[in-house]
Amino acid sequence: MATKSAGEFEKSLARLEEIVTSLDREGIGLDESVALFREGKALAQRCEQLLKEAQAAIESVASAPSPNSGAAPPGTLPF
Repeated sequence: MATKSAGEFEKSLARLEEIVTSLDREGIGLDESVALFREGKALAQRCEQLLKEAQAAIESVASAPSPNSGAAPPGTLPF
């Protein structure tokens, strides 16, 4: 199931890749380089936060008890 965070992560990562490509080309001015660097740093921080949130969600699901943990095995009668 896709979430808003997943879409935000993908967009941020794509923009970050664009910024890296822009910074790699020759002829870019200092002011533009600094602006792109700032934008890239903010995007990298946001991506890191989104990844931490995803990791926490995964760990929460992985550590949650199974819905059937207290139930009788399938195919057995409870009496």
